[in-house]
Amino acid sequence: MPRSILLATLMAAAAPSFAAGVRYTIDPAHTYPSIEMEHLGISIFRGKFDRTSGQVLLDRAARTGLVDIQVDTASIDFGHAQMNDKARTADYLDATRHPSAAYKGRLLFDGDVPVAVDGQLTLHGVTRPLKLAIHRFTCIEHPMRKREVCGADAEGELDRAEFGITRGAEGGKGRIHLRIQVEALRDS
Repeated sequence: MPRSILLATLMAAAAPSFAAGVRYTIDPAHTYPSIEMEHLGISIFRGKFDRTSGQVLLDRAARTGLVDIQVDTASIDFGHAQMNDKARTADYLDATRHPSAAYKGRLLFDGDVPVAVDGQLTLHGVTRPLKLAIHRFTCIEHPMRKREVCGADAEGELDRAEFGITRGAEGGKGRIHLRIQVEALRDS
């Protein structure tokens, strides 16, 4: 299903809440989902995904919002070519069969500030609930584009075995800490 149809469907389901919503497009040059996971039980590997797209629909007055983020799984970068290649194989991300991961969710507010996203992560062809805490949310006028830009830092944890990625996940080593540094520019 194309993202525009999916977003329209999500917006229609929440129509009363989003009548005055503002749409923001993810800035791929300033958005980096990253992961942290154990390597052989002795260290933590950190990697980021270099290609991301998506949209956010935000209605601050109604304290509602929707998030839709797409990640190119082949764009994983651990800063180590051999690890990058291994992560793309069928044992892990299986980037050939599952070229993208998606996170879709509803923003949760404390007062008029988003503090969490209650959503669903689709990874490796499996969709499971995943709640992300938002630690920082700020909007300013972009100094060059002269439009509002919003940024956030969100994080959560998942067990990769629940998404069918079981290689190396034995004995509790399948935990992945997910962080999403995101910036989105208000559509004109």
